[in-house]
Amino acid sequence: MKFLAPIIVFILILIHPPITHAQVVFDNVYATRDVYNFLDELAQEGLISLISVVKPYSRSLIQSKLNEALKKKDHLNKRQKQELSFFLRDYGLSDSIPDALLIDLLKHNSNTGFSIDPASFNYRDDNFLFSIRPVLGLQYFSNSNGLTYHRYNGAEAFADINNTLSVYASLVDNNESQVMSKESYLTQRIGANYKKNIHGTGRNDFSEMRGGIIYNFDYGHIGLVKDHVVWGNHYNGANILSGRTPSFAHIRLHLNPVDWLEFNYIHGWLVSEVTDSSRSYFDSDMVYREVFHDKYIAANMFTVTPFKDFHFSFGNSIVYSDIGVQPGYLIPLLFYKSVDHTLNSTYNHSGQNAQMFFDISSRQLPKTHLYVSVLIDEIKIKTMFDEENHRNQLSFKGGARVSNLISNISLTAEYTRNNPWVYRHYISTTTFTSNMYNLGHYLRDNAEEYYFAIDYRPLRGLLLKLSYIQARKGEEHEFVRPGSSTATPFMEETLWKKEALSFKAHYNMFNNFRLFAIYTYSEIQDKTENYFTPPFLDGIQNTISFGFNLSF
Repeated sequence: MKFLAPIIVFILILIHPPITHAQVVFDNVYATRDVYNFLDELAQEGLISLISVVKPYSRSLIQSKLNEALKKKDHLNKRQKQELSFFLRDYGLSDSIPDALLIDLLKHNSNTGFSIDPASFNYRDDNFLFSIRPVLGLQYFSNSNGLTYHRYNGAEAFADINNTLSVYASLVDNNESQVMSKESYLTQRIGANYKKNIHGTGRNDFSEMRGGIIYNFDYGHIGLVKDHVVWGNHYNGANILSGRTPSFAHIRLHLNPVDWLEFNYIHGWLVSEVTDSSRSYFDSDMVYREVFHDKYIAANMFTVTPFKDFHFSFGNSIVYSDIGVQPGYLIPLLFYKSVDHTLNSTYNHSGQNAQMFFDISSRQLPKTHLYVSVLIDEIKIKTMFDEENHRNQLSFKGGARVSNLISNISLTAEYTRNNPWVYRHYISTTTFTSNMYNLGHYLRDNAEEYYFAIDYRPLRGLLLKLSYIQARKGEEHEFVRPGSSTATPFMEETLWKKEALSFKAHYNMFNNFRLFAIYTYSEIQDKTENYFTPPFLDGIQNTISFGFNLSF
């Protein structure tokens, strides 16, 4: 079974001839927000069509959308034209080496050189494209609780072979003076598997390895990658798949056979961190070797475009374990809950953990994006509106963004509600988690959030952003098996509450180099003795953060 993915790729290579799509590699989804926001702005202007429910976007998709906008350049304002040229210096790499070459390694060879924008070494000819880039960053935080920092370094590279096969890899080592991203913390910082207090120095280290190999064909691509997965339209945290977990390996399939239909599928190898005592053991030196239960996810997403700039997406997922890699879950188009009913008894609790979801995105109103994203963990139609007996385990997100009613200004409003027990499960090996981090919304169950933001972009590369968040979370009740209890009230008691007003300024000097500074006034009330909150951020704080990012 472990050889199935390479066999599928090999069969597709035999069936499909090489085509012109290239660079189906994925930048870090948390490092590409500027180009994502620019594409979103262009889509709201009606200059490009954009399906934004599944991220990260591939470099080839970003390039095609930038080229689409280039054909309508006359409709852009001065700043947008500069942004377009700026991003094309990076994402148009398959067309030419960036102009700012510092060194020509091979004399009289214009295919090779170091570039300053983006900072990289690049090679390109008719059959092969290669780019390697440094990764470096530093962020300091300061408030009344003291000073802390996050620093990192590494490298990333990608290549495209004959416009058919794409490969990429990124390795980043991280160090934090204080742990800022435990699995219980209610924060959108990327999850990590820490080595804490290294050699008693107080250092907390973790590394993140991303990469993959992808085969491109004329209406899609398939690949084996280790990366983040973000599903659901949002501007402040997705509620279907948030991408906050440490990256995990998965098969990724994307199909776009006609203009009105897009399909995405993943089959992932999650990390359960649940000890399998039958396979754990003491070795010859009496060192205990702890082995975890295997854990997997299969998920699909269909996106239909019945009208221009209106996208309806729907799909389902299943988290499963203890049966190996199940062939039924490797079939991309299936409804996995029904497969589970066939494979497992419905009476002895041997079943798996299934979810359904849908997402509606509309950019039909001028300069406006309206969206709704819903994940359904469990719902019963006959008791849906019965306040005492309903079991509506669902997460709802709805919002709107309006751009350029006033030139270069965007306004965003978003609301999220997560009902009790959504994302939860009573079997420890099939919870909606990887490395113990929730796969869904960062607030988890029994929580809600209001988010408002004003983005102002007066110059190319400069963002001034004012945002306000009001979020609260109730008790994480002991999970009770479906059918054995009445409803749990929503937010009966508030255990954690946050209000934060934040001002952010960042400047993209080059495509992969950014300077930033952030001021945040926050009030966090945590009745759980910092189970939900890093101690550094607890209470009333005026936090100043500043630093730089290179390729991250």
